[in-house]
Amino acid sequence: MNKKVIIIGSAWPLRAGGLATFNERLAKQFMEEGFDTTIYTFNLQYPNFLFPGSTQLSKEPAPIDLNIKACINSINPLNWLKVGNELRKLKPDFIVVRFWMPFFGPCLGTILRIVNRNKFTQIICIADNVIPHEKRLGDSLLTKYFFSSIHRFITMSEKVNQDLKTFTQKSSINIVHPIYDNFGDIVYKEEARNYLGLPVNEKIILFFGFIRKYKGLDLLLEAMNDSRIKAANIKLLIAGEFYDNKEE
Repeated sequence: MNKKVIIIGSAWPLRAGGLATFNERLAKQFMEEGFDTTIYTFNLQYPNFLFPGSTQLSKEPAPIDLNIKACINSINPLNWLKVGNELRKLKPDFIVVRFWMPFFGPCLGTILRIVNRNKFTQIICIADNVIPHEKRLGDSLLTKYFFSSIHRFITMSEKVNQDLKTFTQKSSINIVHPIYDNFGDIVYKEEARNYLGLPVNEKIILFFGFIRKYKGLDLLLEAMNDSRIKAANIKLLIAGEFYDNKEE
């Protein structure tokens, strides 16, 4: 019988950027290696006050050949009990859970505490962040609550691994973030720039992705005013959705 793995984190139908892409690619890899794999994702991930973007849902079609169950409500404790008991009874060999902000500590921590009652499932956390980019009151307590339900940790930067050790001494390993191989064939610069209507030989810096205060776009814009940047005729291309007031 194949071993069973549950991945808990963002995935389709959510529009969750790199987290969803990573989780879906990880699920495919587990499947290729013979694991019975399911992703448990959110039917409500962020309340509106934490998500000022246009929509939380993806416009893309569902990934092919992935078993994705959108069933976790991040703000409904009754849902946490239901999902926790479902996974406890399912008794997967492993749960791989993503952690990227303390807000999810109560939800995921409660679910995993219930799973731990089966005395069987090994719970591994991939910690993207330990110290959040945007700090809020109670972050430390929520993080500790979640971490207490985990058996082992994976980090993808030395800084996050060091932050982790300020909360727990449980077993952890730091690995390099894998390179994505699921975006199709390589498109060379000349072809890509022609397609986008950009000059082929200009020096262009690309700021790509969701635009949030902590990502430092304001600092980049200031740097672009440096006389050396102007003398080098370097251009800046910003491609992304604003989470905050565009004028700020």
